Amino acid sequence: MPKQKTALVTGANRSIGFEIARRLAAEGYRVWLGSRDVGRGEEAARKLRDQGLDAHVLQLDVTSDESVASAIAELNRQTDHLDALVNNAGIADSFTHQPFDEPIEVVKAVYEVNTFGPIRLTQAALPLLKASDAGRVVMLSSELGSLQALLDPQNQFYGINALGYNSSKTALNAVTVSLAKAAEPFGIKINAADPGYTKTDMNGHSGYRTVEQAAEAPVRLAMLGPDGPTAGYFFDDQTLPW
Repeated sequence: MPKQKTALVTGANRSIGFEIARRLAAEGYRVWLGSRDVGRGEEAARKLRDQGLDAHVLQLDVTSDESVASAIAELNRQTDHLDALVNNAGIADSFTHQPFDEPIEVVKAVYEVNTFGPIRLTQAALPLLKASDAGRVVMLSSELGSLQALLDPQNQFYGINALGYNSSKTALNAVTVSLAKAAEPFGIKINAADPGYTKTDMNGHSGYRTVEQAAEAPVRLAMLGPDGPTAGYFFDDQTLPW
């Protein structure tokens, strides 16, 4: 009998992360919702369990070595493998500053969540991903991380010049490529997904895409078959330029 598929989604107590977790659980995955606030995470997991889905909360702060180590240790107690890791947690504090005025402390804080967090967690989860028959890692990036897009005056995001946020996603794209190359010998596929300008708390619900639309690419990449891509950067079914 095949083992039940398992997934960990960070920042999963609301918005895009919650929808990704819901979709994976609906596909039969046992899903852990990574959440800094256990209470909010448990409330979100309960909503999924009320729908008959296999959902659990995992206390997790991706900016903390100790929290990540503790979370992975707990995950090891509950499962012997991890089929999908979705690095969804992110912050967007840069948008209130102009590049020359953005405090370095803000830039560092954005990188801690958006760039170093996915590195920290993916490295820690590697043994569980290797124990899967087909480990998959998805990085929630943004078209704001595409250098080509940001240099194209015709691109809708050309005028958005958020130093810390944009560069943190560009760095995350480079991280995706590096880790994907390192993971390939283990059969692990690692890709980046752009959810698009989605209506979430992060942007005051000003986005024009729904969380359901935003979850499409991350869920597809989390469930890739053996012939699926790795080291790719996707918006819906389109490949984005780095």
